[in-house]
Order: sequence, then C-alpha cells, then structure tokens
Amino acid sequence: MPASPVRITRAIDFSTSLRFHRGDLSDAENQRRFGPRARQHGYNYRLEVTLQGEPDPQTGMVLDLAALQEVLDREIMARFDHRDLNADTPYFDKQLPTPENFARVIRELLIEALPAGMLSRIRLIQGRDLWVEIREPEAVL
Repeated sequence: MPASPVRITRAIDFSTSLRFHRGDLSDAENQRRFGPRARQHGYNYRLEVTLQGEPDPQTGMVLDLAALQEVLDREIMARFDHRDLNADTPYFDKQLPTPENFARVIRELLIEALPAGMLSRIRLIQGRDLWVEIREPEAVL
C-alpha cells in the first residue's frame, strides 16, 4: 500500500494596497465596472501554504519550518507586504489584482521556490468571508 503524504501548513499575514483599474478604460468606465474597488484601497491578507511529502527519516519533517519561513519571507513578504500591487510589482501590469489573480501569482512564485511536488495547496484569505484556494494534484510519493 502506498504511503499517504503528510501535509503541513504554515500561515503568514501581510498587507497590500491596490486598485482595480484597466488602462484601456476611462476613469468613469473603471468606476462603473469596479465600483469602490476602482479607487486605491488595501487588504490585510492571510496566506496559508500547505506542503505535502514524506517526512525525512532523519529529521521527521516534510520540510524544515525555518526553510519554509525563509521562502515565504523572500518570495511573498519581500515582494508584497506593505506594497502597492499595481505600482510596486510587475505582476499586475496586464491583469487586475483580483484575489484569484493574486493567488495564481503567489502559486507560481512558490512552485519555483519550493522542492518539486511539495506544494499541496495555497489559500489566500482576503477577509473573513472571502478566500481563494488553489490545490495541486495529489503527489505520488
């Protein structure tokens, strides 16, 4: 019987500012289409990152939590915390910083930074009643 992966989740909190604004639309059309989100506003996000794998026989860990924290600090906190997603990052030049798009950007950054096949899920929580979750296919261990 194949082993079931062990999953471990680490959460971080960070803040950003943003606005929904398409350059190909007038200010009036942006306001009509996106309402208050067309103006500069901010969110306090919570990001949950779940890893999966077999614990290392020597350490008993899927991944050292200090190593995971270093990845999250470098890839997420340094890029996004207290930043304007539109003006301070290159990720939303051609797409709006919706929670869905932001979660996809974060996923891509983490896929590149973590060992292959280790990312299981991310959940980007924008408020107490809104979050986006991306799950990776089940890894074969």
